[in-house]
Amino acid sequence: MKNSVLVTITGLAHYYGTKPFKVGAVIKLKKEYDNKYDDEAIRAQLPYIGTVANSTYTVYSGTYSAGRLYDKIGECACAKIILITHSSAVAEVIEGCPSENMGECVFE
Repeated sequence: MKNSVLVTITGLAHYYGTKPFKVGAVIKLKKEYDNKYDDEAIRAQLPYIGTVANSTYTVYSGTYSAGRLYDKIGECACAKIILITHSSAVAEVIEGCPSENMGECVFE
């Protein structure tokens, strides 16, 4: 990938909070076609679930929203956690997936 693409992972409080996320961990980003609240929803799984932020209130400055990322990935992509805050995480989208159980996820 030529330029770093960073995303904010939010919605963690609805599941397990930030506890399962560790800096350096690789997570899978998967389009969530059946999300009735957001047509461009992207689920983040580790397998614990959060979402790529898609609101001006939740997207950190300098990171992509789900809407900006949606058309740049295929069915899924992978990202590496680089920062964890009290309520969310920031991840860098990476090419391919180093973990076999995540399948082939390619950044387009």
